[in-house]
Amino acid sequence: MDKWTELRTAYQVAKLGTVSAAADTLGFHRATVNCHIDVLEAELGGRIFIRHARGYTLTELGEDVLRVAQKTKELTDDLAGRVAGAKAAITGEIKLAIPAPFTGLLIDAIANFRASNPNCVVQIDASEDLARLEYGEAHIALRAGAKPDHSDYVVSNFFRVYFNLYAHDNYIERLGLPKDESELEGHQFVVPPANDSRLPFRPWINEHVRPEMIALSSRDLEVNSAAVASGIGMGFLAEHEAQASPAFKRVLAPNKSWVIPLWLVTHVDLHRAEKVQAMLGHIKSARKAY
Repeated sequence: MDKWTELRTAYQVAKLGTVSAAADTLGFHRATVNCHIDVLEAELGGRIFIRHARGYTLTELGEDVLRVAQKTKELTDDLAGRVAGAKAAITGEIKLAIPAPFTGLLIDAIANFRASNPNCVVQIDASEDLARLEYGEAHIALRAGAKPDHSDYVVSNFFRVYFNLYAHDNYIERLGLPKDESELEGHQFVVPPANDSRLPFRPWINEHVRPEMIALSSRDLEVNSAAVASGIGMGFLAEHEAQASPAFKRVLAPNKSWVIPLWLVTHVDLHRAEKVQAMLGHIKSARKAY
């Protein structure tokens, strides 16, 4: 297919949601945008948009078109940058998808990247939804848990986050610090919901924490960490975070099974892009500090 202009137009419509916005961005008349979409749909033999009062929504075929268009744009922009060669820094934007509890692990790397590339905007998606790299939803993703096995993903080990049960000084002043598991009676806990089985310390909680011992429960690890810091109860924290503050005291002996592996993930088509490699370089350099 040689409809690159039409593909670029469709990408802008999908990105912006309306023909008017795409026309303004591209400098085209609205009729030209509509014509490009009609030509592309005729070429592909199917509808790529569902047209409605609020704008344009992608069909399943449109999702595939968007993926191709996004990759084409990224590779074209990267090629233009490489050809320019002499530009002072990387420009445009780079999108990272990072689970919210682990954003702190990348902040220093992002700061260093920005210092070296002040003309490149960093966008962070900290939701729990897994970004689809094949659709251009992120250039780099940090994934927690099992190693991703998508055939088009480039995956490398980033960090292993170990957890343990901690109590804050605020809590210890009220209820003391148990010496071991035999002294848990009368203590209060901050825990994830009982139906949240994704965390490696969930079996220990099921065995040792009765419902009446729970002071607060949240699926959000950051909420739980804040509750532990406020002295509401004892709870599981990432060791690298808890050990940064002397106010947190470890309750139990280290357990190497309470670990969540983190993986850096890129799409094979964009892995060698200049800005992706630059950000990965900063991330891997910062990792040495942990």
